[in-house]
This record gives sequence, structure tokens and C-alpha cells, in this order.
Amino acid sequence: MTAITEFPARLTAGWLRGQYLSGVLEPEEVVREIIRRAARDKEMNIWIEPPAEAHIRPFLERLRELDPQSHPLWGIPFAVKDNIDVKGLPTTAACPEYAYQPDHDASVVARLVAAGAIPLGKSNLDQFATGLVGVRSPYGETHNALRPEYISGGSSAGSAVAVARGQAVFSLGTDTAGSGRVPASLNGLVGYKPSLGAWPVRGVVPACASLDCVTVFAHNLEDALAVDRAARGFDEADPWSRSVKLRPAALPAKLLLPEAPPEFYGPHAEEYREAWGRAEAAVQALGLPVERVDCTLFSEAAAILYEGPWVAERWAGLGEFVENHREAVLPVTESILSSGAAGRHTAASLFRAMHRLQRYKREAELLLKDAVLVLPTCGGTWTREQVAGNPVGANSDMGRYTNHCNLLDLSAVAVPAGDAAEGLPFGITMFALADSEHLLAGAGAQLLGESGPPEGAVDETASPGMMTLAVCGLHMRGFPLEKQMLEHGARFWQEARTAPCYELVKLQTVPPKPGLLRQSAGGGSVGLELWRMPAASLGAFASLIPAPLGLGRVVLEDGREVTGFICEGYAAAGAENITAHGGWRYLPVN
Repeated sequence: MTAITEFPARLTAGWLRGQYLSGVLEPEEVVREIIRRAARDKEMNIWIEPPAEAHIRPFLERLRELDPQSHPLWGIPFAVKDNIDVKGLPTTAACPEYAYQPDHDASVVARLVAAGAIPLGKSNLDQFATGLVGVRSPYGETHNALRPEYISGGSSAGSAVAVARGQAVFSLGTDTAGSGRVPASLNGLVGYKPSLGAWPVRGVVPACASLDCVTVFAHNLEDALAVDRAARGFDEADPWSRSVKLRPAALPAKLLLPEAPPEFYGPHAEEYREAWGRAEAAVQALGLPVERVDCTLFSEAAAILYEGPWVAERWAGLGEFVENHREAVLPVTESILSSGAAGRHTAASLFRAMHRLQRYKREAELLLKDAVLVLPTCGGTWTREQVAGNPVGANSDMGRYTNHCNLLDLSAVAVPAGDAAEGLPFGITMFALADSEHLLAGAGAQLLGESGPPEGAVDETASPGMMTLAVCGLHMRGFPLEKQMLEHGARFWQEARTAPCYELVKLQTVPPKPGLLRQSAGGGSVGLELWRMPAASLGAFASLIPAPLGLGRVVLEDGREVTGFICEGYAAAGAENITAHGGWRYLPVN
């Protein structure tokens, strides 16, 4: 029935929809593979209610009644943070004694299911969504997807790691202080946080009800925005809901970078500092006006969240349960929540903080008009053992560049920005005003290379001395020979695909390498990456390429021709044809 028996390590909606619509793959097969992967990673504490056939079966049966063409998320599996209701599964908020059985799906879950998506199970989190580290759960510390000894980030820990480990195409998290962005950064994902109220929060256990957002984790911005289109919209039954329409993606008039160098922390502070330098250079290379700005207002606003009376809002929502079940709450969580009952949180202190915050909001509105602010998502990371020795301090540092966001009514998208060290992704976050999410979509896609230059943008490939180089294998991001690209001054630009007239073969070399061969008839479209390399470096770089590989002209699906890796025809004999996988990155993990 199917030509595919193995799956790529990373699952994306675009790839899955292509397999479904071509009849190569069925959702049941995808679910079986996800259940297998969840069992494989059981010790990583990703799930509270792991994917199980019994729960998922009704959603698979329902797909038979839905047209895949008219349901944009048809057959796309997703994870749900266990403070968001899914009918038929308990909601625990990572506290077994708090658990209840919801009568209805949360509004966002219902909307995604209506679009054809499949809820897989409930993912682990910092208890009551109180934490940014991912280790505050009685269901176990969620391990980082790439280096298990490190923190995963929280509170949406399991949601991020499920996507990063190929156990979901996307996942739902929540974000009050950064929980939809920090785990994205630490696990190499996109984390999209819509404006307050743009997605309903009905059916979500509140942390700070006035600041809570539901968010999405995905491998690319395109998938995140597809989820956004299904989840966005006013919900009259939700008192926090408001109508925030997303306009067509556009580039901002300018990008804002901090005037003062950000502070970095943890055992990898220097590597994070260097990664930020590279990220700044990539932002500046987009060709948009860049302005340095004083970011004091953002740090001062961030301090209000836990130092001010908003912590009392957490106590207002959960205080009664904590007072009656203190033994059920983790000590660090109980300490944070109980601080909301302190006598200093008076009505007068609340109004003083609100008045300060209102001034900051106005300053932010003026500063961010038609602009996007770029900051590190995190300034560092730690091992889980190191966080155990400093649980509160480490958690506070993780929110240094995130806590201001919802207080100032901003939208945000966290995106990958290379690695700080081996297996330690670095990420940046773009911030915009609540009504300017379209600027995040435009700038984020441009930075990630998920679109060509929008009308009016500067095409850096036309810069003097620079050329475009298409790579399709071991020189791509995250593969062993990426370092050769970097050593020759190349920088990633965007993802792309070839015209549908190529075959990709797996050469019998050590290690195996891909060979891209143009066909006079037949063939397919192959995924690759476009990099920008100084023309002066090309000769030295080409001398490193062994036969039967070389450089030649590659035709892209949009008709452009660029210099790229090609393979001599004789090498096809005895090589494995892997065109059907769609690209070297999508080969199954051995």
C-alpha cells in the first residue's frame, strides 16, 4: 500500500501532505511510527499521556469523512501541553492531585481538529506552567532533544522536545513569560507566540490569565503559520479573546538591535556571545535598515512580572488548591506561587505597577512602529544537574529576554540561528506590536530562507563579490561538512528545491554522499540549501570536492539557475536512488 517504510527524523506538514496527496503514505502509518518513537524515548520524560492507538483511533476514523484538499491540517499529528484540555484525556498541569477530566476540547484544540489535525497525547511541563527550565515536574525532568544532560527549557518542555524528536509535526504550548520561546531555542525549533487574545485560551489552565497565550512549536515558520491560520479568531465564550487579524506577510521598515551588548550566562556564555555576533551579522545581511536602540524599557518591564504584583495573579488562580494540597506541589513551585500571597502585593502596589507598565507600553509602541526588535531568545543554558543547584537563579536568567513580551502586549517568534556549540542550538526572537504580526512573518521567513526576497528587498546574491551556491548533502546546516562552508566565508541564505528534472542518488562512499543528476526525462524535485559565498573563495572550496562530485549549474523550481553540487553520470551505476525521499535531510535515521 505504501512505498515508504521509514521516516525522516524531522516531520513537517509540507512533507507529510505531499506524501498523503500522492498516495504514498497513510496517517495510520505515521501514527504507528510516532508511537514507536515515543516508546523509544520514554526515559526522556516527554509525555504525561503518551500517544496511544486507543485514543487516536477516533481521529483517524474521522479523517475518512474529510477532504484532504480542503482541510489544511488533514492527517497532521500534534502534541498538546498538559495544561490544555483534550476531551477524553485528563488535564493534570503536571500535578496528579489537580487532575480533572474535561468535558470539551480547548478552543484551539477543537479548531485544529476541525482542520484535520490529530491530537496525539498530553506533553510534560513545568508544574502549573511555572518555570522556564523544564525540570519542575513530578512526571520527570524532560531531557533536551539534542543533549539529554541539558535542560529542555520550560514550561512547555515536552511540547518542544516531542517535535524536535520527530514525535509530532507541531505542538501546542503556552507562554506567559517565555514558555513558548525558550524551549524552541534550546531544541532548535521555531516558536510562534501570537498576540494576546489572538488565539482563545478557553480550556487552558491559567498561569496569569491576563497574560497567557497558547503557542505553537514547529520545524519551520511555514508550518507554524499554517497552525496559526487554523487557531486564530475571536471566541465569544472566552473573556480574554479579541479579534487580531493577521495581514499578509510584509517586511518591516527597519530592524532594531540592542545598543548595549546583551549579557550572557551559564557554562557556555562565551559560545552564546559568539553565536549572537553571527546572528547579528545575518540580521544585518537582510538588507533592511538596522537601528541600534536602548533596551532598558524592556528589562524594566520584564522585572515587573515576578518582582511586582503579577505574581499575585498566579496565586489568585491556584492559591486555594495550593493551600489545600501543599504536599502535592513541588517545593520550588509552591514557593513561587505562595509568594503571590505576600502582604506587599496590595491594591495600591498593583496600580503603581500598572501605571509604570502603561508608560512602558507607550514607549514600546513608539519604538516598534513599523519595526521588529531582535534579541537573543536565551543568554545561555545549563545542564540539568547545574540547574538543580541553582533552581531559582537559573530560571530567572532564562527569562531575561522573554519576560517583557506579554506585559507589553507584543507578538513574537523565536527562530533558530545556528549553534552555540555542538548540540546546543542558538536562537533569536523577533518582537513586534500586537497588530504587526505580519512583520514577524515577513522578517522571519526572510531570515530563515523560507521565501525569496519580497518585492523591494535587497537581494544579497547580487552584492559585489558574492555568489549563490546550492548544496544538497553533507555541506548543509547541521551536517559534518557545514564547517567547510563557514571556513570559506559562506553563510546560509534560504531553503529551495530543484526543478522537477533531477535524481538524487546515495553514493557508495565512506561516509555516504548524495549525488544530484539532471535527467533528460523524468526525475523529481530535490530539496537543497542556498548559501552565499565570497566568489574569491570558490576556487579553494572547489578543490576540496572529490570526484564524481563537482560544481555546475543547477536549475531551481522557480526557474533560476545557480552554481551548485552536481554528480557525474557514471556514478549512478550501483548507487541507490533516493529521489522519493525529497532530499538528503529527509533520509530516515539509521
